[in-house]
Amino acid sequence: MRVRRRPLTAVALILALAMTLAACGSDDDDTGTVAPSGNQSTTAAQSLFSSLPAAIQQSKEVKVGSDIAYPPVESFKEGTQTPEGIDIDIANAMGEKLGVKFNFSNTTFDGLIAGLTAKRFDIIMSAMSDTAKRREQGIDFIDYFLVGTSIVVQKGNPKGIKTADDFCGKTIGIQRGTTQEDVAKAQADKCEKDGKGKLTIQTFDTDPLALQQLKLGRTVADMNDFPVAANTVSKASSDFEIVGDQIEAGPYGIAVRKDDTQLRDALVAALKAIIADGGYDKIMEKWGVTKGALKTAAVNGG
Repeated sequence: MRVRRRPLTAVALILALAMTLAACGSDDDDTGTVAPSGNQSTTAAQSLFSSLPAAIQQSKEVKVGSDIAYPPVESFKEGTQTPEGIDIDIANAMGEKLGVKFNFSNTTFDGLIAGLTAKRFDIIMSAMSDTAKRREQGIDFIDYFLVGTSIVVQKGNPKGIKTADDFCGKTIGIQRGTTQEDVAKAQADKCEKDGKGKLTIQTFDTDPLALQQLKLGRTVADMNDFPVAANTVSKASSDFEIVGDQIEAGPYGIAVRKDDTQLRDALVAALKAIIADGGYDKIMEKWGVTKGALKTAAVNGG
């Protein structure tokens, strides 16, 4: 009996099918490279997320304490309770790297460290300067911005204030609990030592309250961090101006409880990631504060 020959096309199909099946098979000793299931950025994000404390992984939330009355660092959008500013943008960018959301709670500045140590929130982001005095209260800082203090006076400078030495014998207004309060107290001691008259320091819960007293002429000056002062005087309707040079430039820091090292290290990694990919610099450019940009995320560098 004559055996019928398969057409060539059929033979080719069978061979192709055999090769496909062989390719789909597995070998326990296979040492070939396997393509990753996700891209590198996804893998990096998963790694950062897994570095967070278990409680934050579960909630996917970092609770932030902040005094949201300090534009352009943090303030509420006009007519809303939605925060905006440098700190909010940096937090959102870090949140994208970590796979969590940063939720801001409004608190008076001088109550922030107590709230952090009492675990009412996980971190502080509130234009808070990294100082040794604050670190002694059981917190670490992750430095993210460099800034000095500026002197703000009434437009036209009617009292002729040029430097902090001109505060002697006068009254100034300062937000309570800030670095500027420490600067003012040091200047008060200097005024007394030099016999140039008593410096009276009035303190307020928020900087807008201090500025209001300056506007009314009840004080001769306020002191603010440079970006805040620059934002205040840049408005067309501003009643204020900046005089003199910046005083004692130093870094802002994200405050974390000293024993919360896992969260601290995860935040350091996230901040370094947004510095490396250019996101951090874009935020600095957006708010016109590129002079304060840092190149790395140091811990307790103040």
